[in-house]
Parts: sequence; structure tokens; C-alpha cells
Amino acid sequence: MSEGEDDAALSEGEEVANEDGQEENMSEKEEQIEPCPLTKEILIPGLSLLCRTGNGLAHAFVKLELKDRRLTDMALVSSFVHLRFLDVSSNHLSDLSPLAALTQLLWLKGDGNMVAGFRGQPLGQLTYLQWLSLALNRLRDLEGLEGLALESLNLIGNGIQRVSGLRYHHLTNLVTLELRGNKLETTDGIYLPNLRRLYLAQNIIKRLEGLGKLEHLTTLHLRDNQLENLDGISPNMKNLQYLNIRGNLVSAQRALRSLVGVSRTLRALVLSENPLVETEDYRLCVLSRLPLLERLDKEPISPEEKSEAQEKLREFNDEVAAEAQEY
Repeated sequence: MSEGEDDAALSEGEEVANEDGQEENMSEKEEQIEPCPLTKEILIPGLSLLCRTGNGLAHAFVKLELKDRRLTDMALVSSFVHLRFLDVSSNHLSDLSPLAALTQLLWLKGDGNMVAGFRGQPLGQLTYLQWLSLALNRLRDLEGLEGLALESLNLIGNGIQRVSGLRYHHLTNLVTLELRGNKLETTDGIYLPNLRRLYLAQNIIKRLEGLGKLEHLTTLHLRDNQLENLDGISPNMKNLQYLNIRGNLVSAQRALRSLVGVSRTLRALVLSENPLVETEDYRLCVLSRLPLLERLDKEPISPEEKSEAQEKLREFNDEVAAEAQEY
């Protein structure tokens, strides 16, 4: 993902991840909810995209949009077994069990509902589901989450406090995980062997733990957390190319030592809005440790900066060697 795309995604996250507003909206929603089951009159106008069925002998609608229909129950959807794309966002749904019959489902958007957990939900039975978004629900953890074909998972703006109990052997194809705007204090528990992109902005993360298991990770987004150091960025993250730590509490240049282990692959680093950027020779200090970096705080690295950083590194090495000789 490019930095422009990354910023666009973050803007989307900023819009949906206002926790105080979310909780107020939930309270208001609960007070005003009236039972509203899905009916044919509501369902049929939302059908589209006529395609051949799996056996090729018939045709069926494979796309259904039921956004913002005040639904509290979608039992009727279980009769439409050929659906591949389903949008039930902005309703009052907490039970996803009717989806168990939709074995051809590839894409599911359920943002802005009342889903409180993955346990007891049928997602593990949807063997072709590749894209799932449950942003702005009531999730507190990821226990019970399964999806053998799942490639992208969006859980922005829930109340997730920890990542534990992940059945990683049931999530082997997951490459993108969105956890912005939750209540995580640590990265521990995110063991997903093939994960490529991890978005953790706008949590309350104070510790980086367990990241060494993410050997295939290329993008790590940690903007607007509470990190004071970068301990936990592991040399095992041997594919990391983009790291965003904007808006944290990193103040000491020694924190940069933690990035040396990923210096061979890291190409873009964002450290703006940390106290560290106000220190003397900030950019040169970063480049002396990360000589292959191409962009720092969204600004390209100039050839002059690279040369100056290399000279600074040589001077530093000479000083260290001289001190060693004295002893």
C-alpha cells in the first residue's frame, strides 16, 4: 500500500473510531430499537448481479444490499444460498447465524451493528469468505474468530482490549488486519503467520510484543498510541518496508537502535509528532542507522542527506574505535 492510500485509509479510520461518540450512539440506538425482521419486501429490492449458479444450469442474484434498514433479524437471508456479496451495515444485528447457509459468500460488510463476539457465529463455516468488515460493532476480543479463506479483516472502532485465543491455523490466508480505534495496550497475541499489513493506529498501545512472529509483515501502522520506545521491533520482521509511529511519545535517539534489525528492508518511516523529531540532527541520526531508507516523515531522502549521514556514521565509528584503543 502506498503512503497516499495509507493516509486515506487512516482518514477513514479517524472518522469511524471516535469511541465516545460510538458509545453514545450505541446507548441511543438501544433506547430506540424496535423489532424489525427482514421481509421479502425489504430484501428483494436489494438484490442485484445476476450470475450463473455453481452448477452452471441456472441463474441467481449473488449480491444483496440491506444497508441502514433498521434490521434486528435477518433470518430470511438464509434462503438465498447463492449470495456471494452481502452488505448488512448500519442495522441493529447481533446474530449472524443465518449466514451459515450462505456457503458461497465471498464478501461481507456488517459495519455499525451490535455484534459482541465471534463465538457462536458461523463465520468459520463460510469456507469461501475472503473479505470481512465488522467495524463499529461491540467486539471486545477476537476469540472464536475463524476463516480459512479470509484475506482481509476490518475491525475498526470496536472496543477490543486484547488479542488472545487466535486460532492462527484457521487464519492462514489473512494478509490485512485493521484494528484501528480500539483499546489495545499491547501487540501481543497477533500471531498470524502470513500477515502482510497490520493497522493499529488510535489504540492505547504502550508495549510492542510478539511482533517477531510476523515474518511476512510489510506494513505496520502504529500512529497515535502511547509508545515511549521501539523495543519489540524485531529483526525477524525481515520483510518490513513501511513503519508509521507518528503521534507517539518516543523522545530518545537510542530508541532508533531497535530499528537497526530491520534496516535492510525498511524504506519508509514516519516519526513526526514524537518528541524525538525536535532533537538535534534528527534526520541525520535516523539515516545513519537506516542507510537504505527512501522516505522519512513523508519526505524523500536526498542524495546530500545520505552522504552527510554516511559521513556522520564514519565519524561515530572512528570515535568508538579510538575510545576502544584507549582502554
